[in-house]
Amino acid sequence: MEEVHKAILKDVFGESSDSEDEEKLKDDSSKGRGIWKPISEINGLWLCTHFLSPDKQSSLLSSIDEGHNVKKPSYLLPLGAYDVIDGWRWGSQVGIVPRDVLNEGWFTQASHNQAMRFGDLPAWATELSNSIREVVHYSDYAFESMNTAACDKDKENCPFPSHLLWREPLFNQLITNIYQPGEGICAHVDLMRFEDGIAIVSLESSCVMHFSRAEVQVCDTNEVPNKDGELRLKIPVYLEPGSLILMWGEARYQWKHEINRKLGFQVWQGKEIDQKRRTSLTLRRLCQSE
Repeated sequence: MEEVHKAILKDVFGESSDSEDEEKLKDDSSKGRGIWKPISEINGLWLCTHFLSPDKQSSLLSSIDEGHNVKKPSYLLPLGAYDVIDGWRWGSQVGIVPRDVLNEGWFTQASHNQAMRFGDLPAWATELSNSIREVVHYSDYAFESMNTAACDKDKENCPFPSHLLWREPLFNQLITNIYQPGEGICAHVDLMRFEDGIAIVSLESSCVMHFSRAEVQVCDTNEVPNKDGELRLKIPVYLEPGSLILMWGEARYQWKHEINRKLGFQVWQGKEIDQKRRTSLTLRRLCQSE
């Protein structure tokens, strides 16, 4: 397994002549980028702030929004037709980009607010996946444990278990959503057609994502009843532009997540968030067919 890890790192980061090069890469990767925080109330939920620098965010948005020489999406259907895919959306229409569209200019019309990709990801999404692997591998939490089974045994100190981090490909499905102020997504658990281990990258506007137990059916409220009938707060997570959130295990299967951007719900530390356009990138891996 150790040789597999080295081969993947070599493929992603290039040739390294000795251990000093790897140490330098570790230092360059962990300093000034990627501050990990476990969400203590939910096992398997980790937030990485400052994952992407402002320059990286701008470059990524340019890759997504670039509109020259773009084929028109093959499928453009009303919102309701794809409610089943990822919970419920407040938006107008959904654009599904076919696999043969290699140009990254997906959103050339105002009515296009969602694009999906299955299988081979665009170059910028592959690079993003490599960055996720890098920031986990060289984090203060996971670096020592990546060479042992400690990460899997001590899940409270592990942003992403090794069996997920070193799978190939790390992700092979991408969904890009553009949310205008007031638009969000209702509470849901991602479909079981996707494996464990989901990454979400936030761009442009800050927001609060709320988590609630999967067995509870609620929306448009910040409180949910527990099994004893008592009210408890949903778990709020503040997502800044350039942040990364990882969900695995309990967080992926036993907790719903939602973003309610209606008036009065986007509040952090007692202040209403000034909502702007928000772009969300979700990376997942399809379950292998038997």
